[in-house]
Amino acid sequence: MRNGIIIAVFILLLAGGCSEFLVVEPDRQVSIVEQFSTKAGIDQAVNGMYYSLEAICSGDIFFYADLIGGNVTFSPARNDYIVEVPPALGIEQIYEFRDLERDSDMAGFYADAYGIINEANLIIERVAEHPLLSSAEINQMTAEALACRAWAHYMVAIVYAQNYSYTADASHPGVVYNTSTITAGEDYPSRLTLAESYRLMKEDMERALGLFGDRQALSYGPGYSWFNTTTASALLARMALQMHDWETAYALADSLIQFSGLSVMDSAEYAAEWEQPEDPVSEIVFELSAPRTSDDGSVSSSVARDFFGYVDQTNYNEFVASGDLLALYDTSDIRSGMFLEVLLPTSVNGIVTDQPYFFTKKFQDEPGTTVMRMSELYLIRAEAGARLGGTFAEGALEDLNAIRTRAGLAQLDGSADLLEEIFLERRRELAFEGHLLYDLARYHKDIVRDRGCISSVCGLAYPSDYYVLPIPESSTTLNENMEQNEGY
Repeated sequence: MRNGIIIAVFILLLAGGCSEFLVVEPDRQVSIVEQFSTKAGIDQAVNGMYYSLEAICSGDIFFYADLIGGNVTFSPARNDYIVEVPPALGIEQIYEFRDLERDSDMAGFYADAYGIINEANLIIERVAEHPLLSSAEINQMTAEALACRAWAHYMVAIVYAQNYSYTADASHPGVVYNTSTITAGEDYPSRLTLAESYRLMKEDMERALGLFGDRQALSYGPGYSWFNTTTASALLARMALQMHDWETAYALADSLIQFSGLSVMDSAEYAAEWEQPEDPVSEIVFELSAPRTSDDGSVSSSVARDFFGYVDQTNYNEFVASGDLLALYDTSDIRSGMFLEVLLPTSVNGIVTDQPYFFTKKFQDEPGTTVMRMSELYLIRAEAGARLGGTFAEGALEDLNAIRTRAGLAQLDGSADLLEEIFLERRRELAFEGHLLYDLARYHKDIVRDRGCISSVCGLAYPSDYYVLPIPESSTTLNENMEQNEGY
C-alpha cells in the first residue's frame, strides 16, 4: 500500500494499568506515515489491530459453526412470540444453505478479515528497522502481527474452503494469502490451494513463535488477550488438527498441557466459574477482552452476551440450545446444568403458550470472546493421538476420560469407538464456542439438524458444496483472478 493511501485508525486510550480495551471513536483520518511516526502512533496501530480482531471474532463467526452444525436454534420474538430467523441478524440465507455471492450474509466478515490482514501487514512492514523501536520491540510487534495474520487467514479458510481432506492432497481451492499490504483496484491475488494456504499459516505462526519475547507489545491488559508464545502455540495446535498434521497438533497440545501452568477447571467449580461476571474461566488460554468505553470503563459491546444472554422474559437474546444438543447430555453430566431453562410465550399456529427454552450459562453478564480453553487442548491431544494410533491412542483415551470424569461421566474403556467419542465430547464440552461445523467437516460427517430446526433444509449429506460459503461479490468483482467456490 502506498503512502498516499489514507486509513481510519481506531485510537485506543493507552492508560497506565488498563486491563481491557478502552475505545475512543476516531475523529480524524491520518496517513500511514503519520501513524507510524511516533511510538504512541505505533502502539495505537497495534491496539487497533486487536480491536479489529475482537470485533470480527465476536461477530457472526462466533455463532456460525454452532448454528449451521445444529447446536443452537432460536428463541421466540419478543413482539409477536413467533419463532423465526431474526431478520435483524441477516443470517436467513446461511441458515437455509442458500447464501448468495451477490448478497452474502457473511460479506462483512470476509471483508473485515482481509482488513485485519492488511492491518497486520502494515505493522510488519512499518516497524521493520524502525528507529524509535528496540530490536526486542520490533521482534515482539512483528511476532504478534504474524500470529494475527495467520489466524485471520485461518478463519477465512474454515468458512470459505472445504476441509483439508476434501481432496487427497488438499489441492482444492484455499484462500488468498496476503503477505504484504494490498491496494484494492491495483493488486489481484489468486487463491492458493488449501495445502499451500495452511503451509503459509503454519510458517507465519512458527516464525512468530521464534520472535516472541518475554514482554507483550502493549504494556497493559491480561496476557491471555494478546498473541504470545502460549496463545499462538494453542492456536497453531488447533490449526494443525484442522490440517491433519496430527504430529504437530499432538506435540503442541502436549507441551501446553504439561508446561503452560494452566489446568482444566475443577468439577466442583465448573458452573460457578462460567457464571462469574468479572473474569474469564480459570482455564482460559486465549480470550479477546470486550471493548470498554473511555469514560467509565464499562463494556461497550459484548456480542457473546448479545447473542446468548438472558435477563428476564422481556430482555433476552436470539440463540438457545437445540434439542439435538440437549439430548447429548446425561443427567449425571454437570454440563446438563449449564443451561437456564426459561418458559417463554410462543405463538404456534396463532395460539400463544409458554414453551421451555434453554439459554447457555457460558456467556451471561459481560464476557469477553472465548477463543481457546485448556479443555480444548486435551481434546486436541486426544484426537491427534487417536489418529496417530499405537501408544498414542492409549493416551488419547486417558485425555478423553479426563474431560469425561470432570463432567461426572463414567470412564470409557478400550472397546469404545475412540474417535467418535472424542467427537461427541467436543460437541458437549465446546458447545457455543464455535467448533461444530468444522468438526463435522473434519470428520466427514453429515449435518443433521432435527430438534428445533426451523429451516426448509435441516441437513446436508457430506460432501456438499454448501459446507462452505460463496466468496462475496465484492471480492469476485474487484479481483479478476478470484475463483468462486463450486455450487455458487
